[in-house]
Amino acid sequence: MDYFYCPPEKISTNSLLIDGDEFAHLVHVMRKKEGDEIGVVNGRGTAYRVRLGVLKKHMAHAEILGTMPRHNEPSVDVTLAVGVLKNPSKFDFLIEKATEIGVKHFVPLLTHRTIPGHAKVDRWQKLTLAAMKQCGRSFWPTVSKLMTLDELLTQRDRFDLNCIAHEDPAGSTHIRKLITKKYGSILILLGPEGGFDDAEVQRCLELGFTHIYLGERRLRTETAAVVTAGFCLLSEGA
Repeated sequence: MDYFYCPPEKISTNSLLIDGDEFAHLVHVMRKKEGDEIGVVNGRGTAYRVRLGVLKKHMAHAEILGTMPRHNEPSVDVTLAVGVLKNPSKFDFLIEKATEIGVKHFVPLLTHRTIPGHAKVDRWQKLTLAAMKQCGRSFWPTVSKLMTLDELLTQRDRFDLNCIAHEDPAGSTHIRKLITKKYGSILILLGPEGGFDDAEVQRCLELGFTHIYLGERRLRTETAAVVTAGFCLLSEGA
């Protein structure tokens, strides 16, 4: 089934309205017609099976045939906080693939070794929308503003588990052991090219973060992000 996005304010008990860019994609790209059945997601965790009704010039009315709460959403909320990468296409890849896996929130980080001093939040938010629809999720992941590591650390109490990925195996927990316990929410920290510096790692450990280790092979940041999120999310069959 093809999925399209409709914001909650355009959804009523029995029907919904698709307009704007989604209408253009629906009619001009996907060539949908009156009477076709499609999937619609509200970006808040609910999906709908709908039948297209009247197609006007700039909008489509649809009848809701079925409602699916938490459609294709994992039971754990994962926030991925990653140092912004020098190569924009690699961070694009990270955002897209981690959305497909099930990450719920993204935080672009400004760390000691981060080279770019800005974040393309609008672009990344559009990528999460496209990836959400492509993989059939119902929650539209959020991308926060660029944060310093210190700013993010003040929010650590919001999560059931805080962890930081680092290549030094000393004192670490392998990611395979970490996922044996169920958590409601997880914060994962990953550094940019070159990783976190020693002071950043030490500060996180002093605040109670779990040091996770991904193995002997040195992974690029975008690879490590997808691998770590995958262990936390796909292990539960989400």
